[in-house]
Amino acid sequence: MKVLVINCGSSSLKYRLIETETKEVICKGLCERIGIDGGHFKYEVTGSDRGFEKDVDLPDHNTAVDILIKAVTDPEHGVVADVSEIGAVGHRIVHGGDKFTGATLITPEVMSVIEECSDLAPLHNPANIQGIRSCRKVMPDTNMVGVFDTAFHQSIPEKAYLYGIPYEYYEKYGIRKFGFHGMSHEYVARETAAMLGKDIKEVKTIVCHLGNGASITAVNGGKSVDTSMGYTPLDGIIMGTRCGSLDPEIVHAMADDTGDSLEEVMKVLNFKSGLYGLSGNISSDMRDIEDAYAAGNEAAVRAFDTYIYTIVKYIGSYIAVLGGIDALTFTAGIGENSPTVRKHVCSYLKGLGVEIDSAANEQGRGGRCISTADSAFKVFTIPTDEEMSIALSTAEVVAKHNA
Repeated sequence: MKVLVINCGSSSLKYRLIETETKEVICKGLCERIGIDGGHFKYEVTGSDRGFEKDVDLPDHNTAVDILIKAVTDPEHGVVADVSEIGAVGHRIVHGGDKFTGATLITPEVMSVIEECSDLAPLHNPANIQGIRSCRKVMPDTNMVGVFDTAFHQSIPEKAYLYGIPYEYYEKYGIRKFGFHGMSHEYVARETAAMLGKDIKEVKTIVCHLGNGASITAVNGGKSVDTSMGYTPLDGIIMGTRCGSLDPEIVHAMADDTGDSLEEVMKVLNFKSGLYGLSGNISSDMRDIEDAYAAGNEAAVRAFDTYIYTIVKYIGSYIAVLGGIDALTFTAGIGENSPTVRKHVCSYLKGLGVEIDSAANEQGRGGRCISTADSAFKVFTIPTDEEMSIALSTAEVVAKHNA
């Protein structure tokens, strides 16, 4: 089945067309600066020079989807003769609350739930909804499937997802840990088991999804049992601009000390904290922080060291929760591309018997083991592929629906 994967942001639309039987990426690309001056469209065809990119006016997501479909079906540049060759569209949706435990065919009822969850992911769900509506306009007869970041974490037990607040807040308002990056964690956990040569049901793994947004998940037998992000993606380890876990009373103190409103304080915690805030605004990009760190910049050292420490704390706690692990796996932008981060994290784990192969750690991108043969458990770096995960899940849902 050919599945079109759509990942909509507020001003962007990433896409891939994937043949799920062979796991072949047929084409991929990006619509940038939607609703902003300077729109740009990029289209790549695997193994071909038929791709192109151009500056184009993108006033809204409807226009972006129109341009995408025209490119895919174009007689000169296209990869399908007609849109009917696309068996389904898989949409990445950040927040599904506790309603969905897996990918789901999008019905009017499902759309209502996604809309209800918009308050929990205000930067993501509204854009995801717009992507669904835009695709329906040009592909009204094509199955639409929602694949949720939160779904993989629905296996987390009650003792791990409840907060120490009155239980009625969970009963009445659904306040609980949800977790995010589920598609990435699930995909990488499966790839880790494959690299170990074991059935995933027999494997205990900690997956470190380290990007500008970051989360760490304990996976037992292919199921999430705990994860660092919580009710929102603000919780957990320090991130590019997000603060990660902190004492709730700090929010009160920040408002009192500055005179800022609650909304203004939350903007600081979401957009001006993390690596960016700790480094004195050097950057939210780990590459810039590492450069400044190597140059001995004190603010960069402070930000980097604190970042590493928060990661190690979660890894240590999850080793205890799982009762030992078979593997620790790094993925996403920082996890895949920063040997410095991996080295510093694993240096804390030497007391647990972890030994890193320096040469393997310093290699370029690609899935591989970076620990030595006598390490207490394996350490891997594995590229994540959320789009492939979405495509495969979408195909499964459609196949069951058509059965």
